[in-house]
Amino acid sequence: MTTSRSFAALAVLTTSLAACSSAPIRYYTLSADSASVPAGDHADSMPFVLTRVGIPAEVDQPQLVVREGPQRVDLLEGDRWIAPLGDELRAALAVDLARDLPGRDVTGMPQTTGRTLTIKVDLRRFDSVPGVRAAIAAAWTLSLPGGDGKAVVLGCSTEIVEPVATSAGPGYDALVQSHQRALEKLADAIGAAAQNLARSGSVVCP
Repeated sequence: MTTSRSFAALAVLTTSLAACSSAPIRYYTLSADSASVPAGDHADSMPFVLTRVGIPAEVDQPQLVVREGPQRVDLLEGDRWIAPLGDELRAALAVDLARDLPGRDVTGMPQTTGRTLTIKVDLRRFDSVPGVRAAIAAAWTLSLPGGDGKAVVLGCSTEIVEPVATSAGPGYDALVQSHQRALEKLADAIGAAAQNLARSGSVVCP
């Protein structure tokens, strides 16, 4: 009898482990299709360096971290970022900035003579509420060398809240799409400020 019960328990455990191992994992990216977002290549395009994007420690996870209430957050084991979240954010912003400035991301490339914009972004908030909203808050700094060799520096902050569509079907595609739109708006704000900085030396936040 004991042996039969042991085999039965082992069979249940084996079945449970098989079910867990076969559960699908969905991977998400914040980057748009770069082929559909051409960078400007005309004479007044602005090369830029985008440093690593800072993110809150609580969302620095492979899994999507979603808020389920005022005090509760969940790590979604079956829904993950395809790359570390900081890398995902930097890649998405680089594509959006290449369109908005317009310009070319020269991060990590040998610096040639000329004016290269340096952009630093620190996300202070990256909230994900399924079916409700995606919200970000960012502090960002622009540094552009002037004609006299001295850099002109502008520091600003931006908060963006994007609603999440409730009719997009199962999964978290709509939530990720809302974060993509929020990042596009952040890039719009940075791009507009950078253009004013380059044209007139204006250090006014948008």
